[in-house]
Amino acid sequence: MVEPSADEVARWPGVTVLEFGAGWCPICQAARPRIDAALAAAPGARHVWIEDGPGRPLGRAFRIKLWPTLVVLRDGVEVARTVRPRTDAELTALLAPA
Repeated sequence: MVEPSADEVARWPGVTVLEFGAGWCPICQAARPRIDAALAAAPGARHVWIEDGPGRPLGRAFRIKLWPTLVVLRDGVEVARTVRPRTDAELTALLAPA
């Protein structure tokens, strides 16, 4: 998938979960099962995984500093965010309105 632009993301309707990370990131890999389970419980949400790194425009637009970072958007507007989620409860709360 080609990385969408911030303008494109802002036009998406409904609930979107942007997940910023890197395939080689051990913290991202450790969080993967919890993130997948939380997303499965929020079937109405669009999930977009973004490979982030230096100079990646979407990550810079959302001021991403650490991975994984999940940003929840409703009709293109950020409504919630978590950085390096550690518990199932944290992810459940993040996606509850989804």
